[in-house]
Amino acid sequence: MRKPKTLSKKAPKKSSRRRAPARKSAARKHAAQLKHVPWSSVELENLNPLLQRQLMVGDQVMLARIYLKKGCVVPLHSHHNEQISYVTEGSLVFSIDGRDLVVNAGEVIAIPAHLPHRVEALIDSLSLDIFNPPREDWLSGADAYLRGTEQK
Repeated sequence: MRKPKTLSKKAPKKSSRRRAPARKSAARKHAAQLKHVPWSSVELENLNPLLQRQLMVGDQVMLARIYLKKGCVVPLHSHHNEQISYVTEGSLVFSIDGRDLVVNAGEVIAIPAHLPHRVEALIDSLSLDIFNPPREDWLSGADAYLRGTEQK
């Protein structure tokens, strides 16, 4: 039977260079940005009589919880943000590229950046919309097309 090799017990060489400070772990580095809240504690923003939303914003992504009452219309618009919409309740018609796509509760639609689209609520609906990057126009209040205050 062979004897297992043993590691040398020589002392490590000392370096004349200073060591860089230890980096914080990824979890600790992002701890200041960690958010965990119930939707009930997030401000419900009334945009117009038929449209309300709540926002959760991260560094590179935004989640919007959007309430659309029957007959609510989000006018034709486009943005540089990629969008994924998950209809959790109700039914929405997305008008995109000359087509009307009905998206019902339990269905998802992915809208590429810069693609013009319009939305209409067929019945009271709730949608979770994800945007990458976050919608700066929504965060700054420059979203007059949703508030019904757009200059014509």
